[in-house]
Amino acid sequence: MRFPPPGQMVDIGGRRLHLQISGPGAASSPAVILEAGLAATSLSWATVQPLISNFARVASYDRAGLGSSDNAVASATALNAARDLHALLDHAQLPGPYILAGHSLGGLIVRIFQQQYPDHVAGLVLVDPVARAEWRQPTDQRRRMLARGVALSRRGAFLARIGIVRLALNLLLSGSQKVPAFLAKAFAGSASGITNRLTGEIRKIPREHWPVIAANWSEERAFRTMANYLENLPLSASQLDEQSDLGDLPITVLSAATASAETKAEHEHDAGLSTRGEHQIVPGTGHWINLDAPQVIAGAIQRIFSALSASSSAPSA
Repeated sequence: MRFPPPGQMVDIGGRRLHLQISGPGAASSPAVILEAGLAATSLSWATVQPLISNFARVASYDRAGLGSSDNAVASATALNAARDLHALLDHAQLPGPYILAGHSLGGLIVRIFQQQYPDHVAGLVLVDPVARAEWRQPTDQRRRMLARGVALSRRGAFLARIGIVRLALNLLLSGSQKVPAFLAKAFAGSASGITNRLTGEIRKIPREHWPVIAANWSEERAFRTMANYLENLPLSASQLDEQSDLGDLPITVLSAATASAETKAEHEHDAGLSTRGEHQIVPGTGHWINLDAPQVIAGAIQRIFSALSASSSAPSA
């Protein structure tokens, strides 16, 4: 079953995207826009958005094919996602410029949004963003890894279609430590990691959101969308102009403590693209910093928000 969307459905031209807005709004203060990871929804920000809404107007949304949003009509690339986001904010009449915060693939999407619409962006917070160098020209090993991810996603779609994913998630979220034998057989091999990874992350989100997230992941389209993004990851990674810098745009890049040395080096490089860049490794976190340390993300956004608000209210010379 689908739950009623908690936010508003915004028509962007024959398709609707789900948008959740909270917090105070002021004409002189930038709104904060939250961009989720590869196959995540606005609910992945459930512990971050309330913190930001204490000081700023903040919006999260579901990309096409995920959560409460309608299906996509174009391939799932970072550029197409950035264009959808631009259309969403325009049709929702949420004025910029914005502070954009993106997790994982969302970090790449907000970078491309800034590249496409620079006048609409006042600051960036990148939360353990996907390492582009790994995927622009992937090695054979990386290609095999992607192929396995796509195959696993397609298998997940099949299992969702016949109800297995829903049953397994409901069992695991109810407290069961393992699925029954017949479910284990359905998830034989590496596919057993699907529900284990999902429930591991879902449990970090406030309990009241668990049924909605489980319902979203019980739909085969969520897995199809994930497969689409994975298939297009090398293309998405190549859609960012690596030769451009960010001038004096405020940017904070947050790295997971568990990120590889190569990934952390790329994050450090990206922070250095701006004269107002900052790179921070967040202790005790894995890739999902938004679930492991939401207060760190909110703090990074608030520092940029406060600096921008102060500069906009300062009297001119």
